[in-house]
Amino acid sequence: MMRGVTLLAVTASLVGCAPAASVETPTPPAHNPAPASCNAQALGSIAGRRYTPELGAELQRQAGARTLRVVRPGMAVTMDYRADRLTVSLGANDVIERAACG
Repeated sequence: MMRGVTLLAVTASLVGCAPAASVETPTPPAHNPAPASCNAQALGSIAGRRYTPELGAELQRQAGARTLRVVRPGMAVTMDYRADRLTVSLGANDVIERAACG
């Protein structure tokens, strides 16, 4: 019995001396290039045109924007700035009032 207690005590004390399990350091993400920038000036004057999804896709392509946001009257939108986003603001009857990047 005494031998079992001694063996248990020695084993327990050696556990504290065991090397710590190796901890992997996370690999940093691969370098992502800067997002494409939007250029609303490339659109020219589009105010007054009636918005359609096809026109929205064409405006997004012309501006070089990665995303398109269409804002209708009374719609809640976030105020975050995104250099790769084209925001098209509409008035009554889906008439474009302005287009801007951000």
